[in-house]
Amino acid sequence: MQPTRKLAADLQRSAIEEGVQDMMIRQVKFSKGFVGRLSHGADLLSELTTLCSEKDVPFGRVEAIGAVQKARIGFYNQSKREYEFITLDQPLEIMNLTGNVSLKDDKPMVHAHITLGDRDGKAYGGHLAPGTIVFACEYIIQRIEGDTYMRDFDEETGLPLWKS
Repeated sequence: MQPTRKLAADLQRSAIEEGVQDMMIRQVKFSKGFVGRLSHGADLLSELTTLCSEKDVPFGRVEAIGAVQKARIGFYNQSKREYEFITLDQPLEIMNLTGNVSLKDDKPMVHAHITLGDRDGKAYGGHLAPGTIVFACEYIIQRIEGDTYMRDFDEETGLPLWKS
């Protein structure tokens, strides 16, 4: 067994021994990636998702920096099991956007979180939602090779999570 596979197997075995039954660990290989700039005025989430579909990235990771004209971000209310959204109708800097790509209903789904900053240095963060409009944005999308994680409804959390 390769050292990294052994480490993954040891971590999973340790988690099971500690009672963490749903821990998922898999060694992956990153392959081709894409870098570029998104269109001014585009919906940030929609444009990233379209790129993943067009560039055949069913499983991968996403990063971006730049600025938005306005934003819509979400917070998952765990007790209500639903997202609550806020709209920030002002220019903001994208301090960080990080996320992943996997398949939901046989189509690439970008799941990303974003941290935004305003002119006074105040930060906002949450789940990237439709309605976040690009001012200028540079992105990196990297494909992960091998079996793709699929998203499916998770009864325990009420979320569409990765299934093994």
